[in-house]
Amino acid sequence: MPQPISVTILAKNSQELLPQCLRALAQFPEVILLDNGSTDATVAVANQFPNVKVFHSPFIGFGPLKNLAASYASHDWVLSIDSDEVLTPELALSILSHPLESAKAYRFLRHNFYGKRLINACGWENDYVLRLFNRRATQFTNREVHEGLMTQEITVETLPGILNHYSFRNATELLQKLNQYTTLFAQENRFKKTSSAFKATYKAVWTFKRNYFLKRGFLYGFEGFLISACNANGAFYKYMKLHEANRSMTTSLIISTYNWPEALEVVLKSVALQHELPDEVIIADDGSRSDTKAVIERFQQNFPVPLHHCWHEDTGFRLAAIRNKAMAMATGEYLLSIDGDMVLHPDYVKSHKRIAKANTFIQGKRVLLQPKLTEEILRTKKWHITPFTFGIINRFNAVSSDFLAKLGSKKRPDIKAIRGCNMAFWRADVLRINGFNENIQGWGREDSEFAIRMLNAGVERRNLPFGGVGYHLYHPENARTSLAENDRILADAIEEKARWCENGISKYLND
Repeated sequence: MPQPISVTILAKNSQELLPQCLRALAQFPEVILLDNGSTDATVAVANQFPNVKVFHSPFIGFGPLKNLAASYASHDWVLSIDSDEVLTPELALSILSHPLESAKAYRFLRHNFYGKRLINACGWENDYVLRLFNRRATQFTNREVHEGLMTQEITVETLPGILNHYSFRNATELLQKLNQYTTLFAQENRFKKTSSAFKATYKAVWTFKRNYFLKRGFLYGFEGFLISACNANGAFYKYMKLHEANRSMTTSLIISTYNWPEALEVVLKSVALQHELPDEVIIADDGSRSDTKAVIERFQQNFPVPLHHCWHEDTGFRLAAIRNKAMAMATGEYLLSIDGDMVLHPDYVKSHKRIAKANTFIQGKRVLLQPKLTEEILRTKKWHITPFTFGIINRFNAVSSDFLAKLGSKKRPDIKAIRGCNMAFWRADVLRINGFNENIQGWGREDSEFAIRMLNAGVERRNLPFGGVGYHLYHPENARTSLAENDRILADAIEEKARWCENGISKYLND
């Protein structure tokens, strides 16, 4: 016996074509229509058909919406179509009569129309769509746009029959859909793909040539030219919107400090001189005296961005805790973390932002300053450091170049040379692993344990050479009395492949 099939449809303001779409589904026992906020008669039209059940949801992306619609179905076999698609009688019969196998998904040919004209060019030809599946065996990806069924564990079979797709009635509808899809593309690929004005232009030119000439759009006269031109515009605007989206991140600069107000004053001065400012600065103060607070209050009077002071009582070295508290306060989506003895190159924030990428954290470099140069900077509150400056160590780290930074940025699968004095990460990734482990107290290993959980959670590490330059003021090293216990906590995280720490940032998030 044929398996019962539920049909799922996403709809928004679909009153024109919906009657034709639903009449073609009369033989199916159930149709789930998931409405995304229609303001026309879409829902009223749907309620006229006895086999249709209407549900409502805001737009959450096409993939998530299709999976949500499938979850409302009464049957495991699901046929997913759009409200501007109409099954031919041959396809309906083919689907309803074919013996279905749960380890398979089924596709069929779709004909695409512009107005009333069938278009077999411009990339609209040979359009096979995979839409019939068992929801216990597979589902749609969670992509916001260009979603598709996951096929890793199933095979695909082609059924006879045609699905007619009445894509656009006119240029207005074509441009409206173009605007929607290009925006979704930019949102979905923000910080995942790179873009530029040149790339957008190149993509547009190539798309027009491919669709109009190679894919024979010229054979369809006005319609072929319009579709090719709109596709080219779509390519241009999706990459320009992506370029714009990649430049729109909000950043919080977190500066960890403890009882060295002279150094913090110089560091804050270097922040104010940034060519691209962070959106806010948060001082993560591990219990400093009132002289540190006085420096912060003086800078707060005319600092170019909001400057916040996050302080807790001095009960010993608790860097992990004060960083967590500061990151919980942060409103930026991207966090730059430095120590209060790191004087910043004017392009520090800019170069970190340029190299930022989704699902990645960045380890920056530091330029070590010798005692005499450090004393001079603290005394004069002035500096001009180049790779040739007398009194610095590791001179190559003083080179700042966007081009070399992008060229030299490499993946690192380990935690070698991890230092929290110059790191950058997404706040969402910090929350995913629950921040720094506050069981680590006293100097050492809080950065390495944090990084190992990042790696275990699938967040990629990249080093940033020739960028994100910070000049490390000289000071005697801290006592290492807690290092043995902290080494044990780090070793446990490595052995257990930990992705989460219990004693982390979560307890501050509701404050």
